[in-house]
Amino acid sequence: MYKEILRLKNFHIFVLRKIISCVDFYLLLILIAFMAIDMAVIYSAAGYSSYRFLGQFDHFLFSLFVMLLIALMPTYLLRNFSIPFYVLGIVLLLCVEFFGETVKGATRWLSLGFIRIQPSEILKIALPMMLSYFFDVQDKDHLTFKIFLIAILILIVPCLLILIQPDLGTALLVFGAGISVIYFAGLSFKIIFPIFLTFVLVISCLLYYEDVLCKDGVSWIFLHDYQKNRICTLLNPSSDPLGRGFHTIQSIIAIGSGGLYGKGYMLGTQTHLDFIPERSTDFIFAVFAEEFGLYGCVFLLILYSLLIFRGLLISMQANSQFSRLLAGSITMMIFIYVFVNIGMVTGILPVVGVPLPFMSYGGSALLTMCVACGILMNIGKVIDK
Repeated sequence: MYKEILRLKNFHIFVLRKIISCVDFYLLLILIAFMAIDMAVIYSAAGYSSYRFLGQFDHFLFSLFVMLLIALMPTYLLRNFSIPFYVLGIVLLLCVEFFGETVKGATRWLSLGFIRIQPSEILKIALPMMLSYFFDVQDKDHLTFKIFLIAILILIVPCLLILIQPDLGTALLVFGAGISVIYFAGLSFKIIFPIFLTFVLVISCLLYYEDVLCKDGVSWIFLHDYQKNRICTLLNPSSDPLGRGFHTIQSIIAIGSGGLYGKGYMLGTQTHLDFIPERSTDFIFAVFAEEFGLYGCVFLLILYSLLIFRGLLISMQANSQFSRLLAGSITMMIFIYVFVNIGMVTGILPVVGVPLPFMSYGGSALLTMCVACGILMNIGKVIDK
């Protein structure tokens, strides 16, 4: 009996040591800080509702548990699962096209009977994994133009499938995560510069011909009407202050009214008088800014900066090409998430429905972010070992 107890005790000690050796405590402390801030803001944004508060708490617990499981995985499994994970994501996106559920005019969800999933969330992780694996099996000293073309094809296929759902915001996030892998792999600046120049020219033409292009009845070939309206609203929110521009205007008012110190926790007037739309999801940054002010926003941005810095550090110290590219692209994905959400809430980017990492209410995006952090921990655990 004593030997059995001793053996069980030794097993528990072994498991505990294994967990401790795999957990990146810098990342964990940052995530705990986000969790504490998020739970407080969610409670206020939801109008003191315990339903959303407890729901987000459950989301955090489950997501952190999944993050820990991924951190404990043998690192080589990440590489081995790259192709199957990517193929699964593509197959599920095709299933959405034929069997998906349409909600608010967009077909993005797939019902599996016992659960409903959004396959595009899978590609945010699967695509960087696939591209990292693709470049890992190449000779990094002889990357030809043909190799980059194949990589672009791997990138474009899921992005197009997500675009036709339609889901421009997620497509941009998936594209950003994928293109960062290609860039870190050694994409020449000679190729990047013409793309950047074209982007600048398109934006310049859009600003110059705004009055003509944004008229009712003018169709933009490559975008849906609601996407066109979002861009035109960004250029001139006051053109429809009670309609398409309402989200942006009310969000800017809330952020500006917070001042330096904020109005105080649970004292935001724009929030609690229901002027801020989607205040517990996409526009939660406006709620936070109104209640905690500029100093609170700076503190939040410092937390994000520490998270991104830690991810880049793990990427630079990774011991393989696959790990380096994957960690770098995942870190850039988190950065893009933060940049796009805060950009749309502050009125410098169009509203595309992108949640704020670790802050917006919801399980899918939070799980994706925690999976990303789990992968960073998995890569980081073998550094200097």
